[in-house]
Amino acid sequence: MAPPASEHPALASLLTARPERTGFALRQGLTCALTAIATQLLHTPEPAIAVYVVFFLNKPDRAQSILQNLIFLVVISLVIGLLLLLAMAVLDDPFWRVTAIGLVSFALLFLAAASKLRPLAPTLALIIGFGLDKLGLAPSDGLATRAILDAWQIVAVPVAVSLLVNFTLAPSPRRLLCAGLALRLDAAAEALAQPGAASLARLREALAEGLGGLPGWLKMLHLERTAPAADLAALAQALPSSTRILLLSEAAARDPAALPAAERASLATTLRQMAAILRRDRYPLEIADGRTPAAAMLAPEQVRLCDALWQAVTGFAVPEAPAATAAPAPAAAHGGFFLADAFSNPEHVQFALKTTGAALLCYILYTQLNWSGIHTCFLTCYILALGTAAEAVEKLTLRILGCIAGALLGVSAIILVMPALDSIGALSAIVLLGTLPGAWLAASGERIAYAGFQLSFAFFLCVIQGYHPGFDMEIARDRVIGILIGTLASYLVMTQIAPISVARRIDPAIGALLRRLAALAAAPGGAAGGREAGAALDLLAQLDRDLGLLAYEPAGLRPDAGWITTRRAILAAAAEALAPLLWLEPAGRTTAAAQLGRLAEGFNMGAPAAPLPAPLQPLAEALGAPVMAAAHG
Repeated sequence: MAPPASEHPALASLLTARPERTGFALRQGLTCALTAIATQLLHTPEPAIAVYVVFFLNKPDRAQSILQNLIFLVVISLVIGLLLLLAMAVLDDPFWRVTAIGLVSFALLFLAAASKLRPLAPTLALIIGFGLDKLGLAPSDGLATRAILDAWQIVAVPVAVSLLVNFTLAPSPRRLLCAGLALRLDAAAEALAQPGAASLARLREALAEGLGGLPGWLKMLHLERTAPAADLAALAQALPSSTRILLLSEAAARDPAALPAAERASLATTLRQMAAILRRDRYPLEIADGRTPAAAMLAPEQVRLCDALWQAVTGFAVPEAPAATAAPAPAAAHGGFFLADAFSNPEHVQFALKTTGAALLCYILYTQLNWSGIHTCFLTCYILALGTAAEAVEKLTLRILGCIAGALLGVSAIILVMPALDSIGALSAIVLLGTLPGAWLAASGERIAYAGFQLSFAFFLCVIQGYHPGFDMEIARDRVIGILIGTLASYLVMTQIAPISVARRIDPAIGALLRRLAALAAAPGGAAGGREAGAALDLLAQLDRDLGLLAYEPAGLRPDAGWITTRRAILAAAAEALAPLLWLEPAGRTTAAAQLGRLAEGFNMGAPAAPLPAPLQPLAEALGAPVMAAAHG
């Protein structure tokens, strides 16, 4: 079975050292340090923000990082052109300047919610709003134009440094793809060779992570055009094969009697040899079927499990014919630039209005108080922008914890280290060391990434105070106060003004999960089964996260405990039934697919508290004898 829906990976597992995570944190630290040097030499405005932009530009691999940097630079250049036009109309009138900030902010945040510009739009809104704010401080048209170009420089400098570092040091997508596949095979091998609580926990963590960055690295490998077509096809086949191997190995390891020890040992040895090949940036082919004589004496259910495992192993990187891989999967929605519900779902507009309102409230606050030191409250509203109340509160919690940690780290540096610094190089060394913990957290999974972002943001705001090493405690104090004010403003608008509950997307996602399981049951096996299983695992992980997010919602918005318990029971049962669907006999597949399809129809799609089919039964029980026999036989 897959990991139970209620079982989150331990926090320690999120912080475990992995090759891509370690390398990424070191490169982020180096890029931030070099950006700090460049901002000092070029007198880039707001150097702390310029250094922080690095966190939004880079990915673990070379191709995605370079592509994201170039896209970011092109988009910000186009938007800066728009800003120049706006400056002509709003420069001399505070009212129209605030109006322009609000309109631009609303437009970009709408794109953040309803288009493929989602990763970049909040940062663009932050930079443009801040640029328009700087216009109000410019005493002449020439200086206003210079202020706008300065806003472009805040992005251009970290982009240039990031491109340099990624071209020279970042690993290729192929290296990370092969290393990720090797980690999955190692987890399966360990669980098969030494079944126990520790090895099973590691394997379930690998399952809970899903494919992670593997599909993205495969896509970038296509884009780089550095691998022949045969390699691309083989590695594409390896992704669903690795999912099948993990699920089937988990079933065998969970019940040591499912396969003889000799059979498990033979499988583990083969998997370790395959992982060693992958770590050399190659992929294994012509894998021998290493079944032992004990396989001839297995019961029918055990034979099906053993056959499924060896088929997944020997066909690990062997592309299947198109007819063999065709599966009746739910059709994937392919849209254009805008999401399908971009102009019909009022939540997109509400998100843009609420975030813009919080930002403008903070802007008016610090301008009316004439307290420019807390301008970070304005920036924080964009950094905290999320659609639902639960996500906003979770992010807010992580941001506060990260802010406190970053402020403590920054103030400690100001008191203990900064007075002794007398050069830009020494400052860059402090930036490098201070970036590492934030970059490590930012690369350690969605549950704690925001804390890493905020830790670094607060640290940079404390230690990077201008164009030379500074140790003004008042600047650090004001900037941290600004972060906390922006956090409070975001919390109020997201939870008190038309709050959106994460619960409304849970039932539709459960329906989609059940349809995925039905497609898995109907799939002919092979890569098609691996793809459907991978998609089901991704949905399970997202549903598990959404149910966990409900704890962050205000009591009046959160569904009752019974509603949550029922959904958790369904996810746990779906996880229980997932692996057995990979080795059911044809008759059992047909029965399971039909039962899952009927169960999926029982959900009233779109209703946040849809009634479940009556009488309510655990999913595994509803699937009937064929699946349960495979699961426990």
